[in-house]
Amino acid sequence: MHQLMHAHPLAALVVLTDSGLVANHIPFFLSEFEGEFGMLRGHVARSNPIWQRFNPECKALIIFSGAQHYITPSWYPTKKDTGKVVPTWNYAVVHACGDMQVRHESAWIRSHLEELTSRNEIAMDSDWQVSDAPVDYIERLMRMIVGIEIPITHLEGKWKVSQNQPAQNRDGVIQGLKALSGDSCPMAGLVEAYQNK
Repeated sequence: MHQLMHAHPLAALVVLTDSGLVANHIPFFLSEFEGEFGMLRGHVARSNPIWQRFNPECKALIIFSGAQHYITPSWYPTKKDTGKVVPTWNYAVVHACGDMQVRHESAWIRSHLEELTSRNEIAMDSDWQVSDAPVDYIERLMRMIVGIEIPITHLEGKWKVSQNQPAQNRDGVIQGLKALSGDSCPMAGLVEAYQNK
């Protein structure tokens, strides 16, 4: 689950407010060795009402979405034998829950921005750091955001990767996905990983 969260850090933060459920999509930094299930850190614009209106008595739900893809029954060899097949959707997601805390301290915000930037710059052919920008510019921008910290109290992973199908149909799904272009290869890899267990 942590691996998916690291690979897909843009998550939907869902909280209960006085006007109902509110969702925001924000990138989270996962510190997996803090607490029982890890710690999530993110930030939102100070003008975003989510940090002022959330109900602190209700846990926040953070949804991380991984690979996903439509699965056509035409990929199943059993279609020819029985015809008893239907389309479905494969996906991998992680639901994290915890008590959302708001952080205003400039040292916390600076540290969070440096962690988040460092984690994401690793994947780029770049070595940009927060300290590369002018100090007054960064300080002004930091005053425009609010930190969010969520100690994870519950984690639930949901992987639907054709595991309910016989091996021959899973093979058909893998081959069908690999024949497509675009975003289908990550799901093919997940189905293949399950197939090889």
